[in-house]
Amino acid sequence: MTIHEPPELFGADFIRDPYPAYAWLREHSPVHRFTLPQGMPAWLITRYEDVRPWLNDPRLGKDLERFLPPEALPSPSIRDVLTKNMLHSDPPAHTRLRRLAAKAFTARRVQSLRPRIEEITDELLDGMGPEGETDLIDTLGLLPITLIYELLGVPKRDWEAFRRWSVLGSDEQSTGSAEFETATEALKSYTRELIADKRVRPGEDLLSDLMVVRDGGDGLSDDELLAMAFLLLLGGQETTISLIGVAVHHLLRNPDQLALLRAEPERLPAAIEEVLRFDGPAMNASMRFAVEDIEIAGTPIPAGGVVFLGLGSASHDPEVAPDGDRFDIRRPARHLAFGHGPHACIGSALARLEGEIAIGRLLDRYGDLRLAVPEEELVWRPGMHFRGPAALPVRYRTAPR
Repeated sequence: MTIHEPPELFGADFIRDPYPAYAWLREHSPVHRFTLPQGMPAWLITRYEDVRPWLNDPRLGKDLERFLPPEALPSPSIRDVLTKNMLHSDPPAHTRLRRLAAKAFTARRVQSLRPRIEEITDELLDGMGPEGETDLIDTLGLLPITLIYELLGVPKRDWEAFRRWSVLGSDEQSTGSAEFETATEALKSYTRELIADKRVRPGEDLLSDLMVVRDGGDGLSDDELLAMAFLLLLGGQETTISLIGVAVHHLLRNPDQLALLRAEPERLPAAIEEVLRFDGPAMNASMRFAVEDIEIAGTPIPAGGVVFLGLGSASHDPEVAPDGDRFDIRRPARHLAFGHGPHACIGSALARLEGEIAIGRLLDRYGDLRLAVPEEELVWRPGMHFRGPAALPVRYRTAPR
């Protein structure tokens, strides 16, 4: 699809495939002023040469309570868990929180999860059986959900309610609704009780580890643990669910690439990187605000202006990805799928590991895998942040490859 005029950033065509619009914007309006559904003006930055340095520039702040008007903030009863975390804080608070979190969320800890990730994946595939039809978002998408619940130490008897609350609490389209508020309050209440219980009876889970991390004499308070748990819960589920769905979608759309990966499975890590570059789970970095009057690529943005840094657009920029609108797992991928700088995703290594295991096991199990609906019937998640199919119906069979 070729774009000949400024695109509608919330239209159906954009939600289905935003990359033609991003290409137009990079050429004609690289710092693009638009209006958010809430009525606020905002600026979308689309070129790699601008996005990458501004991800690391302190003149863009993240503190929602500092920059948003009260009517645009969550209600006071849930504001703390949604705003007092690493994602929505600036130095020195952000530096302290990330340093403490990193002490528990180490590379060794992530790699130690490999056997459990493999086990969960195999159990989910066993449940699918040797052939049939399924929505992979509902089936294989349970991998990151199961893993994050185990990491947080949520008892299995509570998973169903926990999942119901967290789905409602992570839906961009329902943010601010009564349903969203009720679900988030329930999730907050439950998680606070979980923290209190683990203070008395710690387990071998990440939440228990976060309780005891220290930097000198400094540690996380219960309120900080609560906000950290929310961030891990929502980010840990949605990012990886989207990554798995998008990876399968684009491999099935590009049978030559799927055949190459089946023939040379050692390319799997590179394939995951190309998925992240080509159609990563986060279209834009989380909302930022101009701390002062600034200028990006010659465009003035006033103090307090809302800025979205286009991760997806930047990763398609021909300056860093020649022929970037072509999916090619042989490409030495450069991308910003997990951000850059102090706010780069702390869970990126875990998302990559889950993606590699899930896709590798799926392709190894099912030699015959295909979409169960026409491409144009797939429904994509709307919103400014998460990118991925809302459902991915596939047919599968353990036929010879």
